[in-house]
Amino acid sequence: MGDAEPGAAPALPPLADLKRRRTRSTAFFIAGLVFLVDQAVKWVVTYPLSLQRQPFQKIEIFDFFDLRWVENNGVSLGLLSAGSETGRWLLVAMTAAIATFVTAWLWREKRRDDSTALAFVLGGALGNIVDRVRVGYVVDYADLHFGDWHPFLVFNVADAAITIGVLLLLVRALLMRDGKAPRKEV
Repeated sequence: MGDAEPGAAPALPPLADLKRRRTRSTAFFIAGLVFLVDQAVKWVVTYPLSLQRQPFQKIEIFDFFDLRWVENNGVSLGLLSAGSETGRWLLVAMTAAIATFVTAWLWREKRRDDSTALAFVLGGALGNIVDRVRVGYVVDYADLHFGDWHPFLVFNVADAAITIGVLLLLVRALLMRDGKAPRKEV
């Protein structure tokens, strides 16, 4: 204790520091995996399946699930559609800022469950940013439907990962309201 500078935060014990590093490493691995899976599936639907050249830009997989080619110029739920090059790059900048915020949050996060949720959000955000930079739109292809009822817009792996991550964060935040649930750190 005599070596610590006045006002400096106390050093983490070695075991706690190791657990935090492991949690962080696992989260960045998950983010990378989400990104790679997203990009791989988008490559398959774009090139080997040539989804955009299929009749009606669609391949029926099951009665309730189709692959359908959609060029998404907006963000979630088609909001903030970018109809110009300026709009495209503003969306890239906005989503890059969000990804930077999520990365900083993930870096500081101590909880394994929150780190995992943030990893899903980060991996998905990066996958969609790469699309927008590379081709000018996000490639969406997953169309879940029940007859003519489509409960979701056409989406992709990145969108699903972002949604799952955000829902996990919201559920945990709601369960932690008023400090009723115990906090478990790694």
